[in-house]
Amino acid sequence: MRNIVLILFIAFSFSSYSQRDNKKEDSIAIRNFYNTSLLEGKSYTWLDYLSNQIGPRLSGSLNAQKAVEWTEQELKDVGLDKVWLQSVMVPKWTRGVTEFAYIETDPGQTTNVPICALGGSVPTPIGGVKAEIVEVKGLEDLRKLGTDNIEGKIVFYNRPMQADLINTFEAYGGCVDQRYSGAAEAAKFGAVGVIVRSMNLRLDDFPHTGTMSYGNLTDLEKIPAAAISTNGAELLHSMLTLNPKIKFLLNMNCRSWKDVESFNVIGEITGSEFPNEYMVVGGHLDSWDLGDGSHDDGAGVVQSMEVLRLFKETGYKPKRSIRVVLFMNEENGLRGGKKYAKVAKSKNENHVFALESDAGGFTPRGFSFDCDSNNFDQIQSWKSLFEPYLVHYFARGGSGADIGPLKKDGIVLAGLRPDSQRYFDYHHAKNDTFDAINKRELELGAATMASLVYLFDKYGVK
Repeated sequence: MRNIVLILFIAFSFSSYSQRDNKKEDSIAIRNFYNTSLLEGKSYTWLDYLSNQIGPRLSGSLNAQKAVEWTEQELKDVGLDKVWLQSVMVPKWTRGVTEFAYIETDPGQTTNVPICALGGSVPTPIGGVKAEIVEVKGLEDLRKLGTDNIEGKIVFYNRPMQADLINTFEAYGGCVDQRYSGAAEAAKFGAVGVIVRSMNLRLDDFPHTGTMSYGNLTDLEKIPAAAISTNGAELLHSMLTLNPKIKFLLNMNCRSWKDVESFNVIGEITGSEFPNEYMVVGGHLDSWDLGDGSHDDGAGVVQSMEVLRLFKETGYKPKRSIRVVLFMNEENGLRGGKKYAKVAKSKNENHVFALESDAGGFTPRGFSFDCDSNNFDQIQSWKSLFEPYLVHYFARGGSGADIGPLKKDGIVLAGLRPDSQRYFDYHHAKNDTFDAINKRELELGAATMASLVYLFDKYGVK
């Protein structure tokens, strides 16, 4: 009995020492990632070039192709083991000349308001469309009003993001259906157009675009769809309250074209022990066309590139193959994410982990994870390693749109979760520009991502 107790004591002591040694080693490695990112980082310089020298990168555009070529070369310059392009066909939509809209109280008495076409919208007839307005709070209001009250009018969706929800992505999810499906549903009741309150918690004059769908409507049934700024929505609501018979003019020149070829940009550090186990870190290279896409998702692109550069700079040699994937066409089709997953499946590649950054370049707060209980328990055991950097949010939930198609049993999907309170001030709007980026916050996010990738590479998935 004494021998058994002694053996158990020795085993327990050895395990405790081993855990302490691992934690010390991990703390040093993570500190190195943060030091290198904050003192010798490239993410901010990269984003400066991507935003200011290339600019907006709507799928199918010349700028999107320039971004592909530039990021490919930058990844080669980092010295990765492999860098390649993965072909993908993407939709091409152009905005045309600047949109125009006004509220008409009486003939000749008009007030201009800021609007922008929603991505994928059809244009208005030449000269625009002018009609009376019917205001609703959501898709369900259409059925209550019926065709008699909607036919021949422009539907104004005016349900704001719910301000008392601390998680702004939850608030966004609570009203984005009116942007995505609003035109398709309103057309069924005879509407001639729709305008949608911008998905923005702030009151300002920036209309926010975003993708929309016509569902199964034929080309003849499709109606133009635009976003109106939050200040514009407030004004329109007030004017409708005073006079329900006011009219709205909407003029847009957007157009859809045939699909064109584009590319996912992929770079890899080949694993030293398990080269056939793949870990992905990525963001989407395309952006909307109003701003330069610095937060959405230039930040995620350069942070993901920086993760692999930090491994090279600090001398960390991963056990598993680490890939950075810069996905094309997240904004209006998700073609890049779907293509990457399709090719991975066709090659029978074993993907064990994927991390996406697509929530802006703000201060990192933590991660959300789509995984089983065993892996989440392991993740929870790492929280103390992140606490010195004020990264404390670890929760089960969604990960990211582009890595979602990789989902299968045994894989861990994760999403970087920065502070979200300012994100929707810029999301899909003209003010999503490089001057809205904080260098330190961006670099903290890159180091935080590198730290999580390091831990999963070292300890694997459960």
